[in-house]
Amino acid sequence: MKIRIDPGKLAAPAAFLYRCWVKSMRFEVRGYENITGLVDKKHPVMLALWHNELFSLIGLGYLKKLPLVTMASDSKDGQIITDVLERIGYEVARGSSTRGGLKAMLGVARIMRRDGKIGAITMDGPKGPRHKVKPGILAIAQKTGAAIIPMRAMPSAPFVFSRSWDRFELPKPFFRCRVNLGVPFYVTDSKLDDEVLESEAARLERVMESMAS
Repeated sequence: MKIRIDPGKLAAPAAFLYRCWVKSMRFEVRGYENITGLVDKKHPVMLALWHNELFSLIGLGYLKKLPLVTMASDSKDGQIITDVLERIGYEVARGSSTRGGLKAMLGVARIMRRDGKIGAITMDGPKGPRHKVKPGILAIAQKTGAAIIPMRAMPSAPFVFSRSWDRFELPKPFFRCRVNLGVPFYVTDSKLDDEVLESEAARLERVMESMAS
């Protein structure tokens, strides 16, 4: 007999577990003033992160009570993720880079402009290539005039899912996690044709790589 589990019923316990998990972590944050300085001036902001580090960085956003909007896929798994994120205070635009991506990107941009929320984008999600910037965050930043704040998480001795495309890092409860936030990154005003997108993506990738220590 096949037992069916309603995905909606997973959201509440998953969100509760996640809140407890990240509250147990010992975050050491460097460069947080790079966010607050822009927010205080009501300047639009986007947070840029890699997919393998999102567990820690989403948790930091929750603990800091940042008014964040992010993206999730239109799939059934995406619905569970959306339900969990909404329960911890995020707003979610549905879609992905492989299905409905344009809709989701426009949704993030619209919510940022309308509500003054901070966009949070996993730049290489949902399926990679690992640590390669996709054009979505660059397009949204230029459309909204937002400054991009690069973010890196370095949890102490994380569980690493080595067979996943991104080598996803699951931080251990009660362990230390260092988070680096970079200085604001501004996308060029030039038209984002293929050549410019490639150049801007490479520039942002170099910034992210420089923050890994």
